Amino acid sequence: MQEELKITKERIAVLIGEKGASKRKIEKEMGTTIQVNSQEGDIIIEGKDSLNVIITTSIVKAIGRGFNPRKAFLLKNEEYVLDLVQLQDYAGSSKKSEERLRSRIIGTEGNTRKTIELMTNTFLSIYGKTVGIIGKQQDVYLARRAVEIVLNGAPQTHAYMWIRKQKEAEEVL
Repeated sequence: MQEELKITKERIAVLIGEKGASKRKIEKEMGTTIQVNSQEGDIIIEGKDSLNVIITTSIVKAIGRGFNPRKAFLLKNEEYVLDLVQLQDYAGSSKKSEERLRSRIIGTEGNTRKTIELMTNTFLSIYGKTVGIIGKQQDVYLARRAVEIVLNGAPQTHAYMWIRKQKEAEEVL
């Protein structure tokens, strides 16, 4: 099986790693091969086991969306998923709006991002036109909704209260 994707040229070095270490580790542990076109950012992932090719594609996509390889490697565990929130869905075509939304998700000194990560047990990466979220399915759902609440213009505290209510409701069940 073969999968193709594109990542930004700046992230290719991170995917490959120092002296090719990251790329080799992914290939070895997943039983896949990763071909990288550094000029174009094109990535081709091949392997005999289609599930491993899909997982490798998720790992590479996560690295391409700003996650470090260690966090992206969590996707090797089938309980973990990668979700991407497109900033354009909230900002339209305005670069200024996109930048403002990116800043709202990061928060002062990264506090909004850190708080959502801690409350939902996930990892967030705000990179380019996306907010990437890695975590367990239910946690990613909570983080995504919190990010959407903030992107829709509500104060960050509303997102935190929403997460808290969801977690309290879970505990009751």
